[in-house]
Amino acid sequence: METPVHNLSMLFAQLGKADDAPAIARFIETWRPLASNVLLHEASFWTPAQATFLCEAILQDADWAEVVDELNVELHAAVH
Repeated sequence: METPVHNLSMLFAQLGKADDAPAIARFIETWRPLASNVLLHEASFWTPAQATFLCEAILQDADWAEVVDELNVELHAAVH
């Protein structure tokens, strides 16, 4: 049985956010860079349900973990 592969678009849809490429880019540009001492799920822009989902995805090493980590890296990256 293969593990489902998720991408950023699917993650944003799961979080109830606009999930097209331009909307995702705008979201990342708006909130980047996230301070290095702020964990992704602790960021102020998530609802409690979104924060819980992101936290549990990582803690449980769920099939969403890889794409959540990708978003984490993107949001913590320095602005170019």
